[in-house]
Amino acid sequence: MNLLPLPAFTDNYIWMLHDAQAAVVVDPGEAGPVLQALQTLDLPLQAILVTHHHADHVGGVPALREATGARVFGPAHETVPEPITRLVQGDTAEVLDLRFQVFDVPGHTAGHIAYYAPDVNGAPVLFCGDTLFSGGCGRLFEGTPAQMQASLDTLAALPGDTRVCCAHEYTLSNLKFARAVEPGNGALRQYTRDCEALRQQGRPTLPSRLATERDINPFLRTRQPTVAQAARAFDAQVDPQDAVAVLAALRQWKNEFQ
Repeated sequence: MNLLPLPAFTDNYIWMLHDAQAAVVVDPGEAGPVLQALQTLDLPLQAILVTHHHADHVGGVPALREATGARVFGPAHETVPEPITRLVQGDTAEVLDLRFQVFDVPGHTAGHIAYYAPDVNGAPVLFCGDTLFSGGCGRLFEGTPAQMQASLDTLAALPGDTRVCCAHEYTLSNLKFARAVEPGNGALRQYTRDCEALRQQGRPTLPSRLATERDINPFLRTRQPTVAQAARAFDAQVDPQDAVAVLAALRQWKNEFQ
């Protein structure tokens, strides 16, 4: 099974999985990169997985469906181009002989979902859209800090070797903020060096690994004293024992961070 990030727009990735016989793509905001990859690899498109309704994740769905006849899976409670198989927590999407478990992960949007396969070439894969980024999390456009904290807790509980396939190349920007939160985090400093080297070579920083994210991502570390105290330094009203309040402060700080 081959896992490929297809660059789209300025910083999106459309993830493609293929077994040399057929392909599935995740969050195709535009059709062009997918159609080009399908032509290059001489593959049919079996299915499209959608995590949430934002245009940079669904804009290419109608054209791809028309061109390929691919089946579309997506969130039950968001407006996504029809026809679509609608999914909620506990459902599965079966594509390429893989069974993807569906998680409800609201926060970035109200009905955001994620897809998790426990074994793809010997390690799990997570397609998490804009909920979890390497070193960060999505903005709270529709959900609440409590929802995002619960969603991140759900994802953080997955196995450490899970490959985190998020939808944007935001890593270096996120890590700059993470270092402001935890300047003494040695794992974060090393990961930053590794990611800078990848980008200098023109390579993606993704997929990340969940074990790495638990060590370096402040939004997965809201219960760590160093992170909680940094949030309190940003907002003196924050209770450092309240993970939701810490996350809310971190997200506001990140929104303002230069």
